Amino acid sequence: MDVKDAIRERRSVRRYRPEEVPEEVLRRLFDLVRLAPSGGNRQPWRFIIVRDEETRRRIAEVGPGFIAEAPVLVVACGDSRARRYLLHLGIALDHLTLAAVDMGLGTCWIGAFREERVKEILSIPEDVGIFLMTLGYPVSWPPAKPRKPLSEIISYERYEPITVVGTERG
Repeated sequence: MDVKDAIRERRSVRRYRPEEVPEEVLRRLFDLVRLAPSGGNRQPWRFIIVRDEETRRRIAEVGPGFIAEAPVLVVACGDSRARRYLLHLGIALDHLTLAAVDMGLGTCWIGAFREERVKEILSIPEDVGIFLMTLGYPVSWPPAKPRKPLSEIISYERYEPITVVGTERG
Protein backbone atom coordinates (compact mmCIF):
# COMPACT_ATOMS: atom_id res chain seq x y z
CA MET A 1 0.00 0.00 0.00
CA ASP A 2 1.42 3.41 -0.82
CA VAL A 3 1.15 6.39 1.52
CA LYS A 4 -1.70 7.99 -0.47
CA ASP A 5 -3.78 4.83 -0.05
CA ALA A 6 -2.99 4.64 3.67
CA ILE A 7 -4.11 8.26 4.13
CA ARG A 8 -7.35 7.60 2.24
CA GLU A 9 -8.06 4.33 4.08
CA ARG A 10 -7.28 5.42 7.65
CA ARG A 11 -10.33 5.43 9.93
CA SER A 12 -11.08 5.80 13.62
CA VAL A 13 -11.74 2.21 14.66
CA ARG A 14 -13.73 1.60 17.84
CA ARG A 15 -14.57 -2.09 17.46
CA TYR A 16 -11.77 -4.65 17.49
CA ARG A 17 -11.50 -8.39 17.10
CA PRO A 18 -10.17 -10.06 20.28
CA GLU A 19 -7.16 -11.33 18.31
CA GLU A 20 -3.80 -10.32 19.80
CA VAL A 21 -1.38 -8.21 17.81
CA PRO A 22 1.79 -10.33 17.51
CA GLU A 23 5.00 -8.97 18.99
CA GLU A 24 6.68 -9.06 15.58
CA VAL A 25 3.93 -6.85 14.12
CA LEU A 26 4.29 -4.37 17.01
CA ARG A 27 8.06 -4.25 16.48
CA ARG A 28 7.67 -3.60 12.73
CA LEU A 29 5.07 -0.93 13.45
CA PHE A 30 7.14 0.91 16.05
CA ASP A 31 10.25 0.59 13.91
CA LEU A 32 8.40 2.88 11.47
CA VAL A 33 7.04 5.15 14.23
CA ARG A 34 10.56 5.82 15.51
CA LEU A 35 11.43 7.32 12.11
CA ALA A 36 9.01 10.23 12.62
CA PRO A 37 10.67 13.65 12.44
CA SER A 38 11.26 15.73 15.55
CA GLY A 39 12.93 19.05 16.21
CA GLY A 40 16.70 18.61 16.32
CA ASN A 41 16.09 14.85 15.92
CA ARG A 42 15.59 14.69 19.70
CA GLN A 43 12.92 11.97 19.41
CA PRO A 44 11.36 13.17 22.68
CA TRP A 45 8.92 10.31 23.08
CA ARG A 46 8.36 7.08 24.88
CA PHE A 47 5.57 4.64 24.10
CA ILE A 48 3.93 2.33 26.60
CA ILE A 49 2.27 -0.65 24.94
CA VAL A 50 -0.52 -1.86 27.19
CA ARG A 51 -1.72 -5.37 26.35
CA ASP A 52 -2.78 -6.52 29.81
CA GLU A 53 -6.57 -6.88 29.82
CA GLU A 54 -7.03 -5.79 33.44
CA THR A 55 -4.90 -2.66 32.94
CA ARG A 56 -6.86 -1.72 29.80
CA ARG A 57 -10.12 -2.27 31.72
CA ARG A 58 -8.95 0.06 34.51
CA ILE A 59 -8.01 2.74 31.97
CA ALA A 60 -11.35 2.28 30.18
CA GLU A 61 -13.06 3.20 33.47
CA VAL A 62 -11.53 6.70 33.18
CA GLY A 63 -11.97 7.00 29.41
CA PRO A 64 -14.07 5.50 26.62
CA GLY A 65 -15.19 1.93 27.33
CA PHE A 66 -13.96 0.54 24.01
CA ILE A 67 -10.38 0.89 25.28
CA ALA A 68 -10.98 -2.38 27.15
CA GLU A 69 -11.96 -4.14 23.91
CA ALA A 70 -8.88 -3.11 21.93
CA PRO A 71 -6.10 -5.69 22.22
CA VAL A 72 -3.51 -2.89 22.50
CA LEU A 73 -3.55 0.56 24.05
CA VAL A 74 -0.64 2.79 23.06
CA VAL A 75 0.25 5.51 25.54
CA ALA A 76 2.49 8.12 23.93
CA CYS A 77 4.55 10.03 26.49
CA GLY A 78 6.50 13.28 26.21
CA ASP A 79 7.88 15.96 28.50
CA SER A 80 4.91 18.28 29.05
CA ARG A 81 7.32 21.09 30.04
CA ALA A 82 8.82 21.05 26.54
CA ARG A 83 7.03 23.55 24.36
CA ARG A 84 6.69 21.36 21.27
CA TYR A 85 6.07 17.95 22.81
CA LEU A 86 2.48 17.90 21.52
CA LEU A 87 3.69 18.45 17.98
CA HIS A 88 6.33 15.73 18.20
CA LEU A 89 3.98 13.17 19.72
CA GLY A 90 1.28 14.04 17.18
CA ILE A 91 3.64 13.45 14.27
CA ALA A 92 4.81 10.12 15.71
CA LEU A 93 1.24 8.97 16.33
CA ASP A 94 0.22 9.98 12.83
CA HIS A 95 3.05 7.77 11.52
CA LEU A 96 1.58 5.01 13.71
CA THR A 97 -1.93 5.42 12.24
CA LEU A 98 -0.69 5.24 8.65
CA ALA A 99 1.72 2.34 9.20
CA ALA A 100 -1.06 0.49 11.06
CA VAL A 101 -3.41 0.78 8.06
CA ASP A 102 -0.72 -0.74 5.87
CA MET A 103 -0.49 -3.69 8.29
CA GLY A 104 -4.26 -4.24 8.41
CA LEU A 105 -4.60 -2.68 11.85
CA GLY A 106 -7.02 -0.03 13.02
CA THR A 107 -6.39 2.82 15.46
CA CYS A 108 -8.35 5.47 17.29
CA TRP A 109 -7.06 8.63 18.99
CA ILE A 110 -8.51 8.95 22.48
CA GLY A 111 -9.20 12.53 23.47
CA ALA A 112 -11.46 12.13 26.49
CA PHE A 113 -9.84 10.49 29.49
CA ARG A 114 -8.78 11.41 33.01
CA GLU A 115 -5.08 11.98 32.48
CA GLU A 116 -4.13 12.00 36.16
CA ARG A 117 -5.76 8.58 36.70
CA VAL A 118 -4.08 7.03 33.63
CA LYS A 119 -0.74 8.35 34.88
CA GLU A 120 -1.42 6.85 38.30
CA ILE A 121 -2.36 3.45 36.82
CA LEU A 122 0.79 3.33 34.64
CA SER A 123 3.22 5.02 37.08
CA ILE A 124 3.82 7.94 34.71
CA PRO A 125 5.46 11.00 36.31
CA GLU A 126 3.39 14.18 36.68
CA ASP A 127 5.55 16.22 34.26
CA VAL A 128 5.01 13.74 31.41
CA GLY A 129 2.19 14.53 28.99
CA ILE A 130 0.30 11.66 27.39
CA PHE A 131 -1.87 10.76 24.43
CA LEU A 132 -3.80 7.50 24.11
CA MET A 133 -4.47 5.45 20.99
CA THR A 134 -6.17 2.08 20.62
CA LEU A 135 -4.74 -0.47 18.21
CA GLY A 136 -5.91 -3.80 16.88
CA TYR A 137 -7.56 -5.71 14.08
CA PRO A 138 -10.90 -4.07 13.25
CA VAL A 139 -14.18 -5.99 13.38
CA SER A 140 -15.02 -4.03 10.23
CA TRP A 141 -13.60 -1.02 8.45
CA PRO A 142 -15.79 2.04 9.14
CA PRO A 143 -17.00 4.02 6.11
CA ALA A 144 -15.27 7.27 5.23
CA LYS A 145 -16.70 10.42 6.76
CA PRO A 146 -17.25 13.49 4.58
CA ARG A 147 -14.45 16.03 4.45
CA LYS A 148 -14.58 19.74 3.74
CA PRO A 149 -13.74 20.81 0.19
CA LEU A 150 -10.35 22.43 -0.38
CA SER A 151 -12.07 25.79 -0.90
CA GLU A 152 -13.03 25.75 2.79
CA ILE A 153 -9.60 24.94 4.19
CA ILE A 154 -6.99 26.78 2.11
CA SER A 155 -6.22 30.32 1.07
CA TYR A 156 -3.17 31.74 -0.65
CA GLU A 157 -0.72 34.37 0.56
CA ARG A 158 -2.85 35.52 3.53
CA TYR A 159 -5.63 34.44 5.85
CA GLU A 160 -9.12 34.82 4.45
CA PRO A 161 -12.30 34.06 6.40
CA ILE A 162 -14.42 31.27 5.01
CA THR A 163 -17.93 32.22 3.94
CA VAL A 164 -20.52 29.46 3.80
CA VAL A 165 -24.02 30.21 2.49
CA GLY A 166 -25.43 32.71 4.97
CA THR A 167 -22.83 31.91 7.63
CA GLU A 168 -19.53 33.64 8.28
CA ARG A 169 -16.80 31.24 9.43
CA GLY A 170 -13.31 32.34 10.15
